[in-house]
Amino acid sequence: MYLRSDLVKSGIERAPHRALFKALGLTDEELSRPLIGIANSWNEVIPGHKHLREIAEAVKAGVRLAGGTPLEFNTIGICDGIAMGHEGMKYSLPSRELIADSIEIMAKAYQFDGLVMISSCDKIIPGMLMAMARLNIPSIFISGGPMLAGRYRGRDIDLHDVFEAVGAYNAGKISLDELKAIEEAACPGVGSCAGMFTANTMNVLTEAIGISLPGNGTAPAVSAERIRIAKKTGMMIVELVKRGIRPRDIMNREAFLDAIAVDMALGGSTNTILHLMAIAHEAGVNLTLDDFDEISEKTPTLAKLSPAGPYHVQDLHEAGGVLAIMKELSKRNLIHRDRITVSLKTVGELIESATVFRRDVIRPIEEPWLSRGGIMILKGSLAPKGAVIKISALSEDLYFFEGVARVFNSEEEAVKAIMNGKIEKGDAVIIRYEGPKGGPGMREMLTATAVLAGMGLDRDVALITDGRFSGATRGLCIGHVSPEAAEGGPIAVVEDGDRIRIDLRSKRIDLLVEQEIIEERLKKWSLPRKDLKGYLLRYSKQVTSAYTGAIFIS
Repeated sequence: MYLRSDLVKSGIERAPHRALFKALGLTDEELSRPLIGIANSWNEVIPGHKHLREIAEAVKAGVRLAGGTPLEFNTIGICDGIAMGHEGMKYSLPSRELIADSIEIMAKAYQFDGLVMISSCDKIIPGMLMAMARLNIPSIFISGGPMLAGRYRGRDIDLHDVFEAVGAYNAGKISLDELKAIEEAACPGVGSCAGMFTANTMNVLTEAIGISLPGNGTAPAVSAERIRIAKKTGMMIVELVKRGIRPRDIMNREAFLDAIAVDMALGGSTNTILHLMAIAHEAGVNLTLDDFDEISEKTPTLAKLSPAGPYHVQDLHEAGGVLAIMKELSKRNLIHRDRITVSLKTVGELIESATVFRRDVIRPIEEPWLSRGGIMILKGSLAPKGAVIKISALSEDLYFFEGVARVFNSEEEAVKAIMNGKIEKGDAVIIRYEGPKGGPGMREMLTATAVLAGMGLDRDVALITDGRFSGATRGLCIGHVSPEAAEGGPIAVVEDGDRIRIDLRSKRIDLLVEQEIIEERLKKWSLPRKDLKGYLLRYSKQVTSAYTGAIFIS
């Protein structure tokens, strides 16, 4: 069996290398086996990652059981919830590129025969999958699993309830004691936040693509099943090495299209558009906003998980998980059944034994929540290159909106105005210079959207940004407006008092200003100066707008 790691451990000339490996305590027997790199994003500052040492130990046990030698290393990781609403969020999306680069560096330096990627949360997962596709050596992903929902006064709650409770408190709807009680109850333990937010959407999509084992997307973080999946993951990576099965054998265009279909059926996070496009780019697969729009049009929404509904990922797991969703979608030929997965079974073989156990959570495809998918791509004079809205968390009576622009050049300015009661019904809140280049870093606007919802304005106010939204966002919230303000897109020249029209039935978002006036404004426009240093300065110079996936193009 050919081993890449022989480059660093075999032959007379590699005696110094072996001496260094032996300084780690490795034996000749261990060095003769496939060397499996374990890329672990464990740290003590992300609830979804605090238990990943235990996951890694289970993976390593599986590697050893199958005859491999595991060698663990770490990556950075940011909790979007803790980074939310301040300067730290500018670093979240940019961390995706650093994570991909750091794994590439380690894999090339040590010539690992295979890789296991361990993560749970937002940008870390796609960063790892980007590295997986870029390197194209046998690889498999496992997450730490979803957090259980919290309980408050007889109902399940999660992190988005805390964000909205802040708005409710400011509106005088709940007391400080109630806010504190919700804060204490919402996040009961480790795992990625319990709703169908970005982290859990990405975990689910790793299973849909086929680069993680069945159950990975939904088995709770605290379950013994999660540990068993970790052990099987360790065993399977050795088998993938032996058979020479690589990521691009699995991560083909059909796999990405299936992932989009699952995303739409679950009403997942809009952030997945950025991430799937970036991962596909690394895999050499062309994926555009039009692909998302086309698939969303024909994919019914089968589940309403938080924030769109009362259910959480633990309910989806109990209902049959990702494979049950895919089986329903396959009834309309929305899933490519012949694709291979890291389980060494085809998608068709995997979904054959899948069963829907809870029809309240996963509806029959003949009786969906919506006849179309949960994400919609909009275009128009305000977003010529596209914009994104999560319509699964929006009632149909809000599909048309026309209002007056209230323009802010940062999230902080907008949140301050909302909290001070300066936003009224019928306002279209524009938050610009928050895109990938302009932020820089394309911050999530969960604080702004949650405060609006908590104050009871989410049905009467639109929020439009070249930044992005958390998967926990609900309401008339449109993000990823492209071209972004920093690239001279029309959003850069919207003025207070302009009228904005959103028509979801025609999939348009328009600035109701004559095109000649827009062009005249753009001629006078110049990019506001920001005092950038360090990584954000380098990032802003390399990153592209959201419609490309906010990737680096050299």
